[in-house]
Order: sequence, then structure tokens, then C-alpha cells
Amino acid sequence: MHEGLKATDTLATNGIHVCVIDPFTITPLDADTIRSHALRGGGKILTVEDHYPEGGIGESVACALSTDANIIVKRLAVNEVPRSGPPEVLLEKYGISSNCIVKAVYNLVQ
Repeated sequence: MHEGLKATDTLATNGIHVCVIDPFTITPLDADTIRSHALRGGGKILTVEDHYPEGGIGESVACALSTDANIIVKRLAVNEVPRSGPPEVLLEKYGISSNCIVKAVYNLVQ
């Protein structure tokens, strides 16, 4: 969550305004809220999670919104066996740091 909020601040200084939702705390998944925010923002969603993509929030969001042709879901997650190390190094290594999130958002909105 912290990396997402840092990325939000960076994006805002460059004129890109995003909405951050923590769906992990919403059970069951509130697809209607996620859908309405996505459509207000051009129909694009980026999920970020600090574990494998299989069985995660990104997969749940993509599945819940799969019938909506106006929404694109891109996912950032840990795609290899994780290692030990300083958190900031690991976040960057696995592509889920605030810098990686900012880059993914730029790619998504282009």
C-alpha cells in the first residue's frame, strides 16, 4: 500500500491522478466500486501485490471484471521465487516499487 501511495504522489506531480483502493480489506470483493472507479478513470486498473500473481487480488479483480469490455486490468506481482534482502531492493527487483508502479501507470495510460 505504501508504494502505491508514493507512486500516487509522484504521478500527481506529473498531472496524472489515480485512485488507490485497498480491496484486500473488502470481503467479498466489491466489484461494483472497483468498476465505477475504473470507468471514471478511463477504464484502466493496475493491481499491485507483494506475492505471486496466482490466487491474488489482481486475479480476483480481473476475474470479477472480465465481462466488462471497457476495462483493462494489468497486474504487478512477484513472478519468481522471492529472496531475502533490504525491502527497497526487493521491491525494485520484483517490479513492485513506487518507481515500477509509476512506469506501469505511464505504460497503461499511453
